[in-house]
Amino acid sequence: MRDMVEIGMGRTARRTYELDDVDIVPSRRTRSSKQVSLSWQLDAYRFDIPLVTHPTDALVSPEFAIELGRLGGLGVINGEGLWARHADVASCVERLVEVAEKEGTEAAVALLQSLHAAPMQPDLLASAVAQVRAAGVTVAVRVSPQNARALTPALVQAGIDLLVVHGTIISAEHVGDGEPLNLKTFIAELDVPVVAGGVSDHRTALHLMRTGAAGVIVGYGSTAGATTTGEVLGVGVPMATAIADAAAARRDYLDETGGRYVHVIADGDIVSSGQLAKAIACGADAAMLGVPLALAQESPARGWYWPAAAAHPSVPRGALLKFADEDDRPTLQQLLYGPSSDPWGSMNLVGGLRRSMAKAGYRELKEFQKVGLSVRA
Repeated sequence: MRDMVEIGMGRTARRTYELDDVDIVPSRRTRSSKQVSLSWQLDAYRFDIPLVTHPTDALVSPEFAIELGRLGGLGVINGEGLWARHADVASCVERLVEVAEKEGTEAAVALLQSLHAAPMQPDLLASAVAQVRAAGVTVAVRVSPQNARALTPALVQAGIDLLVVHGTIISAEHVGDGEPLNLKTFIAELDVPVVAGGVSDHRTALHLMRTGAAGVIVGYGSTAGATTTGEVLGVGVPMATAIADAAAARRDYLDETGGRYVHVIADGDIVSSGQLAKAIACGADAAMLGVPLALAQESPARGWYWPAAAAHPSVPRGALLKFADEDDRPTLQQLLYGPSSDPWGSMNLVGGLRRSMAKAGYRELKEFQKVGLSVRA
């Protein structure tokens, strides 16, 4: 039963929960963390760890995507970002960081908008895709619902393995100035699996699953640097509730189809191994991370981070924020697998998740989704 509260005469609202509002309840059994498997499979593609990157140029260069793929995760290139618009992305990012440090983040957002005003060049993006593909790791590229129809044929021809249709808020049918994007028709005509999002409620998640998507992204990237919730749009659902609702939609769709499983990918408010574990416990199959991975030496923005929505030409929903000094950044290997001297869970993310599952007595990610949870008073 939903927990409804009255917020005024004749107006009620549902009580919802953040990841920090819930805790994992251990079971009667514990096990060695060496017995825990973190692997998962999205369509035909298997990954050693349940981590996907937020599709921002601050984080995902072809080199970063290759390294994360080598370490077992999935890097998602922003198909409408700098890699699709500029031949020398490294110099663009260098300029952004310099402006942010010397003139402030508002000036940096203005520069980011200017850089994104350059026309998209399919050949540049195809080159980035080819670089990742040549390394032998899974290639994923993000497009917005507005541009999915126009950009996808060139991306498929370039050799992508997965398409991510990702927006701040997405629905099964996007209505714009031209012909509406019907995701069900769009996905049915593709030869590559599609992950779509973000969503935050049961009904929209279920509608996206019915389009044939292989995965649904839950959340709006509502982590540090993003301003979708509250400040700009006032839209959002706390992540623990949003994930649980999407997981319920997945169960309903599984029953409806007689066995088709759609993966739930949590995107927002996950910056530590404990929050990662709680996202899986609430029902996620994997997590889409931004800020936690921006600390890595391999990240192109040298410890700075901004979400993809920060480049919107008229309603930017994110700031450029600095999370680490250039000389004080661990490698991506250390961030994911340790060793770590950090007691707050920002390093050895994979080890923390593995240990959490072991302490609760679970061996597989899907089993861990059934772990008991408690709500803080």
